[in-house]
Amino acid sequence: MTKIAFLFPGQGSQTVGMGVELSKNEESSAFFKEADEALSFQLSDLMENGPQEKLTLTYNAQPALLTVGAMIADRLKAEGIQPNYTAGHSLGEYTALVAAGVLSFKDGVSVVHKRGLYMNDAVPAGEGAMAAILGMDGDQLKAVTDAISESGGVVQPANLNCPGQIVISGTKDGVEKACVQLKEAGAKRAIPLDVSGPFHSSLMKPAAEKLSAALDEIDMKEAAVPVIANVNAEAVVNPEKIKELLVEQLYSPVLWEDSVRTLLDLGVTHFIECGPGKVLSGLVKKIDRSATIFPVYDENTLAAVIEASKGWL
Repeated sequence: MTKIAFLFPGQGSQTVGMGVELSKNEESSAFFKEADEALSFQLSDLMENGPQEKLTLTYNAQPALLTVGAMIADRLKAEGIQPNYTAGHSLGEYTALVAAGVLSFKDGVSVVHKRGLYMNDAVPAGEGAMAAILGMDGDQLKAVTDAISESGGVVQPANLNCPGQIVISGTKDGVEKACVQLKEAGAKRAIPLDVSGPFHSSLMKPAAEKLSAALDEIDMKEAAVPVIANVNAEAVVNPEKIKELLVEQLYSPVLWEDSVRTLLDLGVTHFIECGPGKVLSGLVKKIDRSATIFPVYDENTLAAVIEASKGWL
């Protein structure tokens, strides 16, 4: 039996021009218009024309990524491709909640913009950093980051993405020290990420308090399909539990590898990545080489998955 999971990427996937081609479709264009109205500024213009540096600012990147992901999910559903589960990486969890009917698109785009502002206020752009560490065991990595934190720095594991890839997060100085020491300890590579803050670290706790208050003002419904939560890699449908996990998610590691394994254990046979790029597609393949996954980010890839779905729907 075919089971489908929609996956939604997080920050770092944003790029100028994303979603613009798709927005030429009449139904999809409504997402750009509604986002602009909800935010009271021209997010669509920033997405189409940039500059990239402004788009990457967390309070712009978050609503932009949610807009594209929600737009793609809507197009897939219109073609009869319905998810059995949804999941998103970090910010992408909010897009997964929109696709699952927990949040309206308007509420989703508004709250992630606020989330980005709160995150930026907690640690202004340039003071925090994140980096992907490749080729190192998780326990060994944590021993290095714990030692740096105990000596006065701030750095910790933030995204457990797939075997051999863990993202660290913290102050700029803490992350730089960790990159040097982790490479000395045997890591193959340490790659700085194109994000504007130290997400999923203890530095985000002040933002979590504000986010909790903002989520209290939103009508969150029971999920129409289960959503796999970043914090515990478990399926959730209850709106109160979802809210609790979203607040915790801000300063807790993203258990992405575990989330994908949960979906596989639940019988998911086909993964569809809804959003710019192929980051999650690559991670899924590293977790399970036999997984069937389709990245959808423009009209050609959308047409390809619609055509392919005729063989498994």
